[in-house]
Amino acid sequence: MYPDAVTGVLRSVWSAPRAVPPPPRRVWRDGVLLAVVALAAVSEGILRTDLPHPLLSVVAVLAVLPTVLWRRAHPLWMLTIALAPVDLVLPTSLLYAGTFVLVMVYALFRWGSGRDLIVGSAVILVTLALTLVRGGGLDEVVGGTTLLLATVLLGVLVRSRAGARHRLLDQARLREREQLARDLHDTVAHHMSAIAIRAQAGLAVAEHDPRAARDALQVIEAEAGRTLRELRSIVRVLRQDETAERAPSPGIGDIVNLAGRAPGGAAVTVTIDGDPGILPPPVAAAVSRIAQESVTNALRHAHDVSRVDVSVDVDDRAVRLRVTNDGRLPLASTPGFGIIGMMERAALLGGSCTSGPSPEGGWRVSADLPRTGWAT
Repeated sequence: MYPDAVTGVLRSVWSAPRAVPPPPRRVWRDGVLLAVVALAAVSEGILRTDLPHPLLSVVAVLAVLPTVLWRRAHPLWMLTIALAPVDLVLPTSLLYAGTFVLVMVYALFRWGSGRDLIVGSAVILVTLALTLVRGGGLDEVVGGTTLLLATVLLGVLVRSRAGARHRLLDQARLREREQLARDLHDTVAHHMSAIAIRAQAGLAVAEHDPRAARDALQVIEAEAGRTLRELRSIVRVLRQDETAERAPSPGIGDIVNLAGRAPGGAAVTVTIDGDPGILPPPVAAAVSRIAQESVTNALRHAHDVSRVDVSVDVDDRAVRLRVTNDGRLPLASTPGFGIIGMMERAALLGGSCTSGPSPEGGWRVSADLPRTGWAT
């Protein structure tokens, strides 16, 4: 049982990828480290009298010192090269400047893949064993091991924190993409539904009422223009190389604009109770988008709709939205992205949104959002 567990852990570590995000190739600190270690090595070679081979010691350190420049891209190879003087050339006295090898150990556990970590750990253990066999004192080995373990722990902790931060950024980007998808759907679906309904109405009356057909074309032109303007606004915001002015977020006041006679003949009524000004902008925007999507779905998918009622009730604790229509229910189908988007908008703010048949007939959308939700 125990060997199997160890084997499983080793296999898991062996297959682990390199750290994310990927490391930088060079930073200014690399040059500073290179210069400081080189100066320290030369100074030790000149000033220390306890070195049996001072020139050889200095040359050995300077020969492997450039490995610090590639320690992030190739941590295992650079560590192995840096340890070569310890294993092969200088089995006894070493320069204190040689402790720069700890930087290589840190780089291995900070940036290396799982395979690098296992092989690198074996290389480090072999180095410690050779030091002990070749006459290194036990206290020297224990002290070096303690320092190595501290360096390894630091590399693992920094790697873990960087990975967690990277995952949080990925989640934030995913939420932004979902928000963008909802906004695009709401904008395009609303205007395209109006265009489609007007086009159908224009085709129906084109032969016997050219003026009505011309009016329908004018409405289509206006809706298409609004759609293009809103899409361009979204695209400008997405451009990272230019500063774009965001259009004002939709609010409760935009729901009033839904009222009137829809192109298909259905009457849309809007009732607002309470003070919508007390709602935070994210909540007001969510209510507006849900109302817009609900009205669009009613006019687009329900059959024989003659009336769509929108009711907004605002109090000190929450806002409640009800959108009902008297149309015949469409054939059962999987909920589209619009309905899913409405539910997600409400859930992000700590509220709820339901959609289904109304007891009085027709269809009903209900959304309840707290004034101060999770995402506000």
